[in-house]
Amino acid sequence: MYLLTLLGNITVILLICSSAQLLQAPMYFFLFHLALTDVGFTSAITPKTLKNLLSQDKTISYWGCLVQMYFYISFGNSDSFLLASMAWDRYVAICQPLHYSTLMNHRRCLQLAAVSWGIPIAHSLLYTVLLSHLSFCGAREIPHFFCDIIPFLDIACSDTRVIEMLIVTEGVVEILAPFVLIVISYIYIFYTIMKIPSASGKRKAFSTCGSHISMVVLFYGCVSWIYFKPQSKNPDHKDTVAAVMYTMVTPMLNPFIYSFRNSEIKSALQRVIKQQLH
Repeated sequence: MYLLTLLGNITVILLICSSAQLLQAPMYFFLFHLALTDVGFTSAITPKTLKNLLSQDKTISYWGCLVQMYFYISFGNSDSFLLASMAWDRYVAICQPLHYSTLMNHRRCLQLAAVSWGIPIAHSLLYTVLLSHLSFCGAREIPHFFCDIIPFLDIACSDTRVIEMLIVTEGVVEILAPFVLIVISYIYIFYTIMKIPSASGKRKAFSTCGSHISMVVLFYGCVSWIYFKPQSKNPDHKDTVAAVMYTMVTPMLNPFIYSFRNSEIKSALQRVIKQQLH
């Protein structure tokens, strides 16, 4: 799974970089950044998990745990913002096609990408600083396969109210707000599509959204299961399965769901293969 994730996402990154036309198109510009976050997101967790599975050493250093948490939060929340940016791109393309080149110019795409990276990086740094001041007086075993925030807080014996309050506000800003933007965008998109008179036109419009909707359902479905249900001191098997889904399975599937079903990505891949063969 990890090798497929790296292969799929790095291939997407290289294909988009190899074509100036693709890199200038907003949809592929955001797809390029999404592939980058997926590589970083799964690489923050999977190598250490594989080491734990293959050896008897199931430990991680205190600072190693904090570093893993920093990159996990940063890349994971960047995913959320990038999915919202892609939904906005689809909204403008379908609902305001005459203004698309103006509303989604390269400068606007750069601004959205900067927000998608900047806010999560700042938030994850704040988390890491606050978590580094916690003290632990009992068992230091995290009942999880990586250093996640909630299992980390469960074994702390110092006051965690500030961090818990931050989790609530961060959840609104970095998870709920992008999700609401995605939902609103698709309400307008579906309303516009239903007004298209021809069946072929509707199918063509829906086909440009289907892959993105699949990615949104996979990502937010698993995140909601983990972070937006009542917390238990003894996480069950379903929590682990959901965590594996959004940390390992989703980054693996994204390039195959979104990219390799796309005719322009296929054309870029065929062009690169032909260049290498000649």
